[in-house]
Amino acid sequence: MAKRKISAKQRRIYRRRRIIAALVAVVFLVLCWGIGWLLVRGVSAVNYAINKDDINAISREAAPSPKEISGVQDCTGDDVDLTLSANSATASLGGSVQFVATIKHHGASSCLIDGSNASRVLTITSGNETIWRSDSCPVDSRMLLMAGNDKDIQTITWNANATTSQCQQDSALLNVQRGTYVAKLSLKEDAKVQSAPVSIAVQ
Repeated sequence: MAKRKISAKQRRIYRRRRIIAALVAVVFLVLCWGIGWLLVRGVSAVNYAINKDDINAISREAAPSPKEISGVQDCTGDDVDLTLSANSATASLGGSVQFVATIKHHGASSCLIDGSNASRVLTITSGNETIWRSDSCPVDSRMLLMAGNDKDIQTITWNANATTSQCQQDSALLNVQRGTYVAKLSLKEDAKVQSAPVSIAVQ
């Protein structure tokens, strides 16, 4: 039987058909892969939504606290000293005094301390009466990693007024009367860690 001859035009048609068929197959495979991937993602999302509380609970139980991660202990009186100075030994009625509060590290190892005004507290007293405290209003913590001869120096302004048991704007506080007042720094978590007292005369 004689072999059928295919014209050049027919060969071009066959090649185009084969190319089109191959492209269709590739597109089909890509679509199948995409649909499969979307199904897997969808099932995972639904499963996560159903078990989210359990997953979060496990995560919270497994996660160690920051202190455990760092391995750094809180500072104590064996690690830091507090010093306090004032820009003036006197203040007028309704005036102000600027204090310089310093935390100095002297321990053998690093430690963590909250250097905020709510933890490293400035207290103004008159006799046995507490007149003003820097922690009368809540503030954000200011954690410091202290090592070697590190120092943290902050300025605290006392406007010769008196705080109350409730947080109030400084402008709403009543001015103190004339007299001698004593300022001192201390650590809220360890009241034994104190600065030397600084006397201020309000005139």
